Amino acid sequence: MESLTVWDYGIIVGYLMVMLSIGLFYRKTGSSSIEAFFISGKNFPWWLAGVSLIATTFAADTPLAITELVNNKGGIAGNWMWWNFLAGGMLTTFFFSKLWYRADLVTDLELVELRYSGKGAAFLRGFRSVYLGVFMNALVIGWVNIALVAILQVFFDLTPQQALYYSAGAMVFTVLYSSLASALGLAVTDFIQFFVAMITTVTLMLHVLDAPEVGGIEGLKEKLPESALGFFPTLQDLSSGGVSGAAKTVALSIGSFLAYIGVMWWASWYPGNDPGGGGYVAQRIRRTKNQQHAIAATLFFQVVNYCFRPWPWIIVGLSAIILYPQLGVDDKKLGYVMAMRDYLPNGLKGLLITAFFIAYMNTVSSQLNWGTSYLVHDLYKRFINPIATPKQIGWVTRLSFAVIMIAALAVSPFITSIEKVWFLVLECGAGLGLVLILRWYWWRINAWAELTAVVVPLVMYIVSNYVLGWEFPNSFFLTVGVTTISWITVMYLTKPVNMEVLQKFYNKVKPDGAWDPVQQSLNISERSENIVPLLLCWISSVTMTYGILFLIGYLIFRQWNDAFVMTSMISGSFVILAYNSRKIKIFANKN
Repeated sequence: MESLTVWDYGIIVGYLMVMLSIGLFYRKTGSSSIEAFFISGKNFPWWLAGVSLIATTFAADTPLAITELVNNKGGIAGNWMWWNFLAGGMLTTFFFSKLWYRADLVTDLELVELRYSGKGAAFLRGFRSVYLGVFMNALVIGWVNIALVAILQVFFDLTPQQALYYSAGAMVFTVLYSSLASALGLAVTDFIQFFVAMITTVTLMLHVLDAPEVGGIEGLKEKLPESALGFFPTLQDLSSGGVSGAAKTVALSIGSFLAYIGVMWWASWYPGNDPGGGGYVAQRIRRTKNQQHAIAATLFFQVVNYCFRPWPWIIVGLSAIILYPQLGVDDKKLGYVMAMRDYLPNGLKGLLITAFFIAYMNTVSSQLNWGTSYLVHDLYKRFINPIATPKQIGWVTRLSFAVIMIAALAVSPFITSIEKVWFLVLECGAGLGLVLILRWYWWRINAWAELTAVVVPLVMYIVSNYVLGWEFPNSFFLTVGVTTISWITVMYLTKPVNMEVLQKFYNKVKPDGAWDPVQQSLNISERSENIVPLLLCWISSVTMTYGILFLIGYLIFRQWNDAFVMTSMISGSFVILAYNSRKIKIFANKN
């Protein structure tokens, strides 16, 4: 095993210096106000906002987690665990991007008091600022941290404890430049990361396929069972295809698949995949130049995120089944890192490690920026010191960065599987998604309903997993059902939102949907005719994007007939999307 050379180390150190320099260079752009630091003047073009989103969701954990899914959940079909979120993502593109842009907020939690009224709204905003900003953020950064620990262990021959210490140092460095750079500075680093990461992951895929043990795409098709290469689940066991020496893995269950495609995309809150378009997606939307750029940025993100990025990771993950059959279930993620170590030449090895450092740092910095915006804007400035000076805001911002970092470092040693934490977060948000969608389209949703939908899944996760002993997908279905019944019941037992607040929200955001009492109070009689064309845009865009995803896969595996079918499906979907987009002028340049 060749160790890293001086060139590899030089590339790594050089990148770290570039990142720190960018933080210092853009320090002044975010120092004038809290809006300047977190939103950066609302002047991003669609491509910069879109690339920034893509880079944020390409964390150091992502290729490792996909390797886990491919190994442990039945091959390529295991990716439906996250492929299902495309439907919710396209909802954001066509239904929510324009609404978030019109709302013109610093953080998505600010929407709570714009949309709701009373003590319930204030409590919900404060509670979610801590719950999301610290607790959920710590889990997300924690699992990203574990991915870096895995890389450090494999490449530098460190013990888990030593690797944790080094990852803590990397996080401190990330906090340093993140707390200096504004949103614009972070977007610049995102832009760099996107291209370096794509080039290096494709390069790794080509080197791994070229390995004699794999034998290219034809070798994968010969050495792996057909069920591992299918895009949809089967009831077969992956080991039944005779992968020599491979650890036994279970195919994706039909119940899990149905949970993914039928329920999860609309029912669950998940960082970056909120079906209502919140979190750092809303943050990027608010940074764009206008409504047209906001919609284009999210559409670009969905297509690139689901169609082009995952295939290099999936191919390496499949190859790892053949190359490293000795790895246990919780260690399957290491297959990706070991492939980096074993099959890349020196120089390229350092470049890919650098790409992972980029992915780690940019994701952590984005999470820190997002979480800190909650603690500063939605907790400190809203409830503790409403008249805080820019200097005080600056100190609280840096303190918030440190608090989130310490919380993330505290949970990191307890995370053994990225995949398991993904499922934990999904189940803790099961049932919340529908409220986040309907609050834009139904006047009757109130703060107590949303608060119920936030709290009940936390209780149900404990009950279903530790009292009843249920596992996913049964625990997920139970939580969604109980949460939905709970928030609907609470909504009808509590008072509606104050009419003046609803009128202010309606006038500012101009939502479609069921707003009859509000429209009547405002003497508005006309109804929007955009819902049906928007639905057709959504359905056609989801179909088109899945078509592109599968087309690329069929081309890789040389399944020409299936590729032709996908091409036809993509063409038809694109025509429907283009026609309906033009009909309602969704990409018109308007505010």
